[in-house]
Amino acid sequence: MFYASFLSPLGTVTVTTNGAAVIAVGFSEAPITSPSCALATHAADQLQAYFNGQLQHFDVPLAASGTAFQQRVWQALLAIPYGKTASYKDIATRLGDVNAVRAVGMANARNPIAIIVPCHRIIGSDGSLTGYAGGLAKKQWLLQHERG
Repeated sequence: MFYASFLSPLGTVTVTTNGAAVIAVGFSEAPITSPSCALATHAADQLQAYFNGQLQHFDVPLAASGTAFQQRVWQALLAIPYGKTASYKDIATRLGDVNAVRAVGMANARNPIAIIVPCHRIIGSDGSLTGYAGGLAKKQWLLQHERG
């Protein structure tokens, strides 16, 4: 595994890669000082550009580990445009099963690649902020950041 960490407006962000693809992005207490690689550095640079308001679309290869259903949910998240939101029900409907709202919520909560796979763009059907692994304050900041 290879890592790259940087200080964002929301705290330390760490990118983890397997050398060929990003496998995780998350918030950490402190920077990880383990070996890095060009891809981890490139992904961290893109995330820094995102936080600086200079990037809206990421182009790094992704390889999140998860079930087939989780993979489908995460792919649906990638289709939500920058600055927009969708509900769990919207995602379930896109996947062809309006009754899968809870399953979509669970898959969203298990997304290992925060920000790049924009699970923060998922809100409740009533427009309310719902859970976020990084905390609701971070989710609110990310949504406001994207709305300019």
